[in-house]
Amino acid sequence: MSLFKSAHGGNTREAAELLGISPEQLLDFSANINPLGMPAGLKRAIIDNMDCAERYPDVDYAQLHAALAEHHQIPASWILAGNGETESIFTLVDGLKPRHAMIVTPGFAEYRRALQWGDCTIHEFALREDDGWQLTDAILDALTSELDCLFLCTPNNPTGLLPDNRLLREIAARCKWLGINLILDEAFIDFIAGEPGFIPLLHENPHIWVLRSLTKFYAIPGLRLGYLVNSNEQAVAQMRSRQMPWSINAFAALAGEIILCDSAYQQATWKWLEQEGARFEQQLQNLPGLTVYPGQANYRLLRCDRADIDLQRTLLEQHVLIRSCANYPGLDARYYRVAVRSQEENDRLLAALNNTLSGTTPAD
Repeated sequence: MSLFKSAHGGNTREAAELLGISPEQLLDFSANINPLGMPAGLKRAIIDNMDCAERYPDVDYAQLHAALAEHHQIPASWILAGNGETESIFTLVDGLKPRHAMIVTPGFAEYRRALQWGDCTIHEFALREDDGWQLTDAILDALTSELDCLFLCTPNNPTGLLPDNRLLREIAARCKWLGINLILDEAFIDFIAGEPGFIPLLHENPHIWVLRSLTKFYAIPGLRLGYLVNSNEQAVAQMRSRQMPWSINAFAALAGEIILCDSAYQQATWKWLEQEGARFEQQLQNLPGLTVYPGQANYRLLRCDRADIDLQRTLLEQHVLIRSCANYPGLDARYYRVAVRSQEENDRLLAALNNTLSGTTPAD
């Protein structure tokens, strides 16, 4: 069972209060944020444009939408930006008003919460540990004409796995045939070098909505910026008409206008994850009493095979915070998610895990 009230990672305030320390004293592996930090160019831009706070943002965010459109080589009328991807999830559900929606478990909690706000019956498709938590063809038979909405997280959270491209296209085709809105959450897809996601295929698939986040890859969780994409301009315009005005602050909008052009930052991130992700995963696999599930994103799903250990609590006593997955449907208190961070930070986690799993006590 998780120690905290929050359904998400990154809750350093509550964790620090439990220990009686400041949040800055914690090493946070519970939130999947790029350890390279906010791009230096964005920091300079915010400092140079502090007067943005003295006036309202453009209510249509024309420059932001133009920048996103240029990045994806699609019309700006296909895009609706929001105050983080989570807002876009709620905007989408409010606009589509599904009556029967399917979610995949384990998966991101906000799909369920958004769907529960309306008059919607929620159907679950459960991933299986025997399949390595990977999505399989079995989901095709689960898609029926009763459904009007399917949420898929690609790569999935918390497993970090990307569905097979063939299967994803078959799911898209079946949803189109059955009249199901397919919502693809690509919040972490930017971490996978060379992976374009489904946006290039939207022109012939107006039943597909793609959710994107700039929060994780560009390390701006405090700014909040996400967006949804769909090739039906009228449908996007209808969503836009229902969105609260000025939901994106001026500095988040500024971020979206400039960071997508930062190729040096993007290359550095991919190089870091390719090298450090592989090393970190191998080191985790070498630890006793721990099962590690390989993922493609910037986090790993773990299972603690020691029934006598509450891994989150024990690591927290060493000032290391990891994400308990006990509140994910389909998982239990044995499962945890850890972010991939810098080599130095990862080594600190590995040492804390080794101390815990081997029964040794760290030196003061």
